[in-house]
Amino acid sequence: MGRAKRFSGARREFIKRAAAAGAALAAPGAAAEVTAAQQPATPAPNTAESPLTEGRSGSDFMVDAIKSLGIEYVCSNTGSSFRGLQESVVNYGGNEHPEFLTCCHEESSVAMAHGYFKVEGKPLCVMAHGTVGLQHAAMAIYNAYVDRVPAIIVIGNTMDADKRQPPAEWYHSVQDAASMVRDYTKWDDQPASLQHFAESMVRGYKVAVTPPMGPVVLVADAELQERPIPEGLALRVPKLNVVTPPQGDSGAVTEAAKLLVAAANPVLVAERLARTPEGIIRLVELAELVQAAVVSGARGRMNFPSRHPLNQTLRTGTVISDADVIVGLEVMDFWGTVNSVLDLVERRSKRLAQDDVKLVHIGVGDLTHKANYQDFQRYAEVDLAIAGDAEATLPSPIEAVKRLMTPDRRQAIEARGARLAAASKAAIERARTEATYAWDASPISTGRVSAEVWTQIEHEDWSLVNNGLASGVGAVPVGFWNFTKHYQFLGGSGGAGIGYGAPASVGAALANRKYGRLSVTIQADGDLMYAPGVLWTAAHHKIPLLAVMHNNRAYHQEMMHIQKMGNRRNRGIDRAHIGTSLDEPAIDFAKLAQSMGWYAEGPITQPNDLAPAIKRALAVVKRGEPALLDVVTQPR
Repeated sequence: MGRAKRFSGARREFIKRAAAAGAALAAPGAAAEVTAAQQPATPAPNTAESPLTEGRSGSDFMVDAIKSLGIEYVCSNTGSSFRGLQESVVNYGGNEHPEFLTCCHEESSVAMAHGYFKVEGKPLCVMAHGTVGLQHAAMAIYNAYVDRVPAIIVIGNTMDADKRQPPAEWYHSVQDAASMVRDYTKWDDQPASLQHFAESMVRGYKVAVTPPMGPVVLVADAELQERPIPEGLALRVPKLNVVTPPQGDSGAVTEAAKLLVAAANPVLVAERLARTPEGIIRLVELAELVQAAVVSGARGRMNFPSRHPLNQTLRTGTVISDADVIVGLEVMDFWGTVNSVLDLVERRSKRLAQDDVKLVHIGVGDLTHKANYQDFQRYAEVDLAIAGDAEATLPSPIEAVKRLMTPDRRQAIEARGARLAAASKAAIERARTEATYAWDASPISTGRVSAEVWTQIEHEDWSLVNNGLASGVGAVPVGFWNFTKHYQFLGGSGGAGIGYGAPASVGAALANRKYGRLSVTIQADGDLMYAPGVLWTAAHHKIPLLAVMHNNRAYHQEMMHIQKMGNRRNRGIDRAHIGTSLDEPAIDFAKLAQSMGWYAEGPITQPNDLAPAIKRALAVVKRGEPALLDVVTQPR
C-alpha cells in the first residue's frame, strides 16, 4: 500500500516557526522582521491548533477500509466535507485502488458507478458533499435502486455543531444525512467512531451486493476524518464475507418444472435474471430443454442471445397471448407482462394473456418492498411465487426438467422448437426490412444509424453501453445487431430518470477499458444536456468511448404526450413543440464535445456522410480517446 512520506522532526519544527513568523508579519502594524526578543518565552505546545498532523489521520484508516474491499475507483465531485478522505485517497493511498475520478456533478458520479457495475459486476465508491451533494446525487441513486444496482456512497458531514465553521458548514451539515434518500437506498449508517466506520463500510458493501442489490449510504463525519488517530488506539478492518445468493425452495421449483414440461406453449420472460455471464448460459440451457419461447425484457439486462431461434422478443405480444405457462425470471412488472393499461380519458386495463394461463415467478423482488416509492409495480396474481435469486435458482429447474422429460414429450417439444425458430427468423427479417424505411432520408433515420454503426463494429469486441434510441434492445434492429455476451447490452436506467445515459456510458466504458473492448453509446440529445460535464471527465481520464448522437432536437417522447393531449381535447398538435423542442438555437453537440477535449464531427444530416464519419471516429477511439458524432435524426 502506498503511503505518504512523513515529515522529519526538524522539518516539522521549521514549518511551525515559519507559520508563527507568517502570522506575525500578517498582523496589522507588524514589524518587517521578527527578532529573538519577540519570540515567545517558551515553545508553543503541540496542541490541536498546530498546523501539522502527527502520525496518521482518521481518513487514512477509512481508506484502509475502502482498499480492503477491492474498490477500484472513487467517482466524485470534490467537496470540503470529505476533504480529509479525498486527501487520504490521493496521498496516503497513492491514488490507486481506489483511484479518484474527477466528476462535474454528483448525479454523474453515481450514474458512472451504475454503468460500471453493469459491465464489471463490482460496485464503485462515490463521495458526495454534505446535504447539497447528496441532493444532487439523489436522482441517480433512485435509478440505481430501481435497477437493483449496488453503489457505495460516502458523504461528508459535520455532526458536532461546536465544530462547524460558519456559514457554509451549517448549510451543508445535517442531523440525519441519509434521511433524504432512505426510501430508495438499501441501507445507511452514520458511524460514530473509526472502528464503527470500518465495520459499516464492510457491512455496507456486503448489504449492497446481496440480492436484491442496491445502493447504500455511509456518513463520514469530518471530525473523524481529520483528527489524528490517537496513539495506541487499536483499529481493525473486518474481513468481508459475501452472502451466497438465496435459491428458491426446491419443492416449488419442481412444481414449476412440471408445468414447463407439460406445457403446450411455455414462455420464459427474463428481465434482471443474468447477474453474471453464467445467467445467460443457464437460461439458454433451460429454454432448449423445454423448447420454450423466450422474451428478454428490454429494460433489464442482456439475458438471452438476440439471434437464438427461441428468442421471441420481437413477437412478445403473440407468444404471451398464446402461452399456457409463463415463467417470469426477475421480472420487474409481471402484471404488466400479462396485462396492459389503455391510455384513454378513463384509463382501463386489458388482459393480454389467457385467463387460465399458469403464472410462475422466480425472483427476489418480493424481498425488498418499501412503502413510498412505487417501483414495485402493480400486484401480480401468480400461481406460484418462488422467492430466490433467479440466476442462482436456475440449476434446480434444469435438473428437475431433465428428470421429468420423457421421449414422447421430447418429440413434441422439438416440433414446437422448429415452429418457434421459423417465427423468429421471419420476425428478424421483418425488423431488417423495417430498418431500411426512409434509408436515404434527411434527417437520418434511426434504422440507418443502427445499421451503419453495426456494419463498422460487428467484427470488434463491442459493448453497447447505452441505447438512447429508446429504452430497450428492440429499438436497435436485431436483424443487424447480434447480442451474445452479457456486456453487449446493459438495459435501461431503472427509474427512467433522464440524465442517466451519458454518465452511465462513461462508467461502463471505464469498466470495458481494461479489457480493450470497444464501447459504443447511442446518446440521446436531451439526456446529455442534463449533465454534459461528464464529457470532460471521459476526456480527462482518457476513457475511450464512441458516442453517436440521436439528435432529434426534442424531448420527443414528451412531445408525443402533448400531441396526444391536444388530439384528445380537439385542440390540434401544432403547438406541441412548445416546452419540448431543443431548437432555435439547435445545440451543436460537436462543438460542445470538442470544448471538453473530445474528437467530434457534425452536425451530420446526410445519410451517405455517416459511414465515413463512423470510420474516422472509430480510429480515434481505438487509440484510446473518446469521440462523438452529432447525427441529426428522425424523431423515432
